[in-house]
Amino acid sequence: MENVETSIPQATSQAEPPPPIKLTDRAAAMVKETIGRENLEGSGLRVAVVGGGCSGFQYSLDLDKDARPGDLVFDVQGVKVFVDPMSSMYLLGVEVDYVEGQFGQSGFSFKNPNAKHTCGCGSSFSA
Repeated sequence: MENVETSIPQATSQAEPPPPIKLTDRAAAMVKETIGRENLEGSGLRVAVVGGGCSGFQYSLDLDKDARPGDLVFDVQGVKVFVDPMSSMYLLGVEVDYVEGQFGQSGFSFKNPNAKHTCGCGSSFSA
């Protein structure tokens, strides 16, 4: 009788899914600066999509201390990012940037490759 080795498949660890969003260097730096300025160390950036705006959906950014039940939590450019499961499907591939305008206007902008239509100001979209 031959000696036959059997191998038991080893459980493979599931790789973390990639973050649905990207932060540019400027956006990540502004979030980190704001967290420091507001004495919110340990907080993260909550990115969500909510109903509203002139195109149907709008983006929501907020600083949050902790994840909520069901949140997906990612590290993006050294920033802890919280995304709720419903928002994650609308945020897939979105790039968040921080822009400064020539007349002192500044703020976060969103580039969403999945948006069918966006409003003139870029703060809302339809999917």
